[in-house]
Amino acid sequence: MALVTTTEMFKKAYDGGYAIGAFNVNNMEIVQGITEAAGELKSPVILQVSKGARAYANHTYLVKLVEAAVIENPDIPIALHLDHGDSFELCKSCVDGGFTSVMIDASSKPFAENIEITKKVVEYAHDHGVVVEAELGTLAGVEAIAIGTSHGAYKFTPDQCTRNEQGILVPPPLRFDVLEEVSKRLPGFPIVLHGSSSVPQNFVKMINENGGKMPDAIGIPEDELRHAAELSVCKINIDSDLRLAMTATIREHFVQHPGDFDPRQYLKPARAAIKELVRHKLIDVLGCAGKA
Repeated sequence: MALVTTTEMFKKAYDGGYAIGAFNVNNMEIVQGITEAAGELKSPVILQVSKGARAYANHTYLVKLVEAAVIENPDIPIALHLDHGDSFELCKSCVDGGFTSVMIDASSKPFAENIEITKKVVEYAHDHGVVVEAELGTLAGVEAIAIGTSHGAYKFTPDQCTRNEQGILVPPPLRFDVLEEVSKRLPGFPIVLHGSSSVPQNFVKMINENGGKMPDAIGIPEDELRHAAELSVCKINIDSDLRLAMTATIREHFVQHPGDFDPRQYLKPARAAIKELVRHKLIDVLGCAGKA
């Protein structure tokens, strides 16, 4: 199976009450961990590349890694998506370079200019059979989505949260009333949820116990993400959780095996941790296992 677009993925997800995981990729181990989990669970999956990842790993290397994943997992649909492309030129380069979906994020521009750039990207991408995701409106500070999510491992300040009986921070709930209203006004329209990592506390704990410093890192509760997937959210973006799984595993490995210096010694368990995390997300959070 060749790379696919997200059009059919989203239609099935909307009708089926589940979401597709859009996982950010930066290197071979991350691509392998994600797609091995998706392949075993017969789950559709979106691999997405940010502008920064593209600059870090090189467009050609990333595309070839994803193409290798397609060959190794012929029974599942895999889409390749540009995450937060900030210009027409970047989006065009990805369309021309084999991506099946692109996001144009011109939200830093005045609204009229944002619309103009987005329209230009849509026209070019659609002419080439590529799907477009867009960010309309102006976002202040961190890019907070209208129902309460945001990017990174520090989505909320302690002042925005409450603490439970164990003293653990509990974030404010997502605005499902807003999502439900959008669903009513735009029936059948697929919504994307950005900033949707849950920041697993077991990995935060591992990092802190092995030399790291991540106080008060907190994410979106997974039960809320599952509820969003049952509504009109068809694509849920996950990046920070992958980074946490990889970093926590590598930190722990070096503490337990300080003499290791072969990258395979610590990247192999890091890849396994990513795979297990993605398995959990596909089954328990996104609900897309078995939907290939």
